[in-house]
Amino acid sequence: MAQADLHLTRNIGIMAHIDAGKTTTSERILYYTGKTYKIGEVHDGAATMDWMEEEQERGITITSAATTTFWNWNDKQFKINLIDTPGHVDFTAEVERSLRVLDGAVATYCAVGGVQPQSETVWRQADKYNVPRLGYVNKMDRSGADYYEVLNQMKNVLRANPCAINIPIGAEESFKGVVDLIKMKAILWHDETMGAEYEVDDIPADLKDEAEEWHNKMLEQAAEFDDKLMEKFFDDPSKITEEEMIRAIRKGTLEMKLTPMCCGSSFKNKGVQTLLDYVCAFLPSPLDTPNVIGENPDTNEEEDRRPDENEHTSALAFKIATDPYVGRLTYVRVYSGKLTAGSYIFNVRSGKKERVSRMFQMHSNQQLPVDMIAAGDIGAVVGIKDIRTGDTLCDENAPIILESMTFPDPVIGIAIEPKTQKDMDRLSLGLSKLAEEDPTFTVKTDEQSGQTIISGMGELHLDIILERLRREFKVECNQGKPQVNYKEAITKTVNLREVYKKQTGGRGKFADIIVNVGPVDEDFKEAGLQFVNSVSGGNIPKEFIPSVQKGFDNAMKSGILGGYPMDSLKVELVDGSFHPVDSDQLSFELAALNAYKNACAKAGPVLLEPIMKLEVVTPEDNMGDVIGDLNKRRGQVEGMDTTRSGARVVKAFVPLAEMFGYVTALRTITSGRATSSMEYDHHAPMSSNLAKGVLEEIKGRTDLV
Repeated sequence: MAQADLHLTRNIGIMAHIDAGKTTTSERILYYTGKTYKIGEVHDGAATMDWMEEEQERGITITSAATTTFWNWNDKQFKINLIDTPGHVDFTAEVERSLRVLDGAVATYCAVGGVQPQSETVWRQADKYNVPRLGYVNKMDRSGADYYEVLNQMKNVLRANPCAINIPIGAEESFKGVVDLIKMKAILWHDETMGAEYEVDDIPADLKDEAEEWHNKMLEQAAEFDDKLMEKFFDDPSKITEEEMIRAIRKGTLEMKLTPMCCGSSFKNKGVQTLLDYVCAFLPSPLDTPNVIGENPDTNEEEDRRPDENEHTSALAFKIATDPYVGRLTYVRVYSGKLTAGSYIFNVRSGKKERVSRMFQMHSNQQLPVDMIAAGDIGAVVGIKDIRTGDTLCDENAPIILESMTFPDPVIGIAIEPKTQKDMDRLSLGLSKLAEEDPTFTVKTDEQSGQTIISGMGELHLDIILERLRREFKVECNQGKPQVNYKEAITKTVNLREVYKKQTGGRGKFADIIVNVGPVDEDFKEAGLQFVNSVSGGNIPKEFIPSVQKGFDNAMKSGILGGYPMDSLKVELVDGSFHPVDSDQLSFELAALNAYKNACAKAGPVLLEPIMKLEVVTPEDNMGDVIGDLNKRRGQVEGMDTTRSGARVVKAFVPLAEMFGYVTALRTITSGRATSSMEYDHHAPMSSNLAKGVLEEIKGRTDLV
């Protein structure tokens, strides 16, 4: 792709709460851009972007699928790299890694449900990676659809600045089109052509005043980003051209101070073409985004790279997938330079040069071979052996480390074993491949019982993993009860002297350290070890101090109560001594390990449990029962709202340990009329009685249930 055409590229994702219509919208985009010749429906299990069997059977998106398509707008052809992301919180890593490499996103909302819990989560993720957004209110044909209420919710819940660029003509079953507030024309779709044809007409008489009012609101919001437009707005608004409006709205969108809003009904084939026009008009190209910033591993200095194929190459591996035909596929976003088939690329983390054997442009799970992936583009490569999600690939003579991605820790685990012993090898192969693909899925062996414990983001996540083991790797498993992934912490600071001494004839081992061990400082925001070296006068030689830090770092993986990891710890190395012959790095590392165990036992250790943020939508009649049930589950009700249809929304924080099987219990209490959604929020200390029960259960847990 020539550099001049890069401004016609859009790397976008569709993000939303469950069932807001992301995949249905993606399918319509593929159909209207000519990428597919028939529309695949999610409910029929025929959606192109939901290619996994599990996705087709369940009607949900599990893994983010990428495709490339083209759309003509303003007499120019735009290239759109589109990623369809999942809505379920269990697959939040898929959204996280997609947003990390995208330039823009389409935030999709259900016209009835509005801003739902997962809408908030993906909005925060997009904020984190500075991704400008375009809003799309879908399902305008549904009973209870209200476009203007969704705009209000965006202001109140997301603290966003939505700017309506079209308004609906009709709603619910009478929804037939939109008013384009930039052109001030009505756009009406024909049902008989599956929405492929539409007509541009004058605004219906009964909507003229309302359209005029929203047109002026749009101009007022856009004028904040363009001084010339502001002058015209006050002098003579009729002189403002379409180009000026688009330029000002685009500027506000790129600065992330404005979210242009449009509406439609993807399922009824209305509104998707205007959405594509607005994607081209308002969302950024790779040239509009700031130069990618990274760190030079040799000098530790900050460097940036321009999206230019003549620059040194830099690319980020954001996803790894296993394909039965081509093997391991690494999805990459190239930020500068270019990757060519048959060339070598340097992986900064592993320090190895690897050969890129083949390259593909992806269309869901189909690969279209290409010779090159240039700056600003997204594609997949085959041939890189040692690769992890978040690795930077670059030229060996111009190394750079790009900012990677952070993923939440798993919150739930289950013990598994193959039904037949001969499947043991296949199980370990399957688990290692799945763990390589999914950074929120971990596998470990329980030291006490020898069991294989798999951990993930929720019951659905682990359910899908077991299903994939059965289908893709032909391994049937027995599984235990779900186990909560606890963590440990300490509540007090203790001072301790630890002397490590071993004499076994010949050279011995000696290390002596004095440390203060306690909770981290309030202003220390990162997870992990806060290590402070306060040793003066050379009492401990400099070369041994990193060994003390390493000893504590390794020790934190296993707490002293139940062997759960400790997320954060402050260690101040105050003083110590050494022996000129017997002291070495290992001695100081082992002294730190012992000091950790002895200090934590005296520092008021506590067990932390995962707390989930829960939202239940229930009819008014069942509200008392729902709240009573949450109280029994140690829930803290934070607030209650009323929806437009008169249902009540209960928001609460509830320990995960009490939430297994909650969906079934909720159906029973409310006769199937309530719905709930839940996401991980934080870890909080447990009371000593409950913690005691958990620790006793751990000691007694040896067999599979």
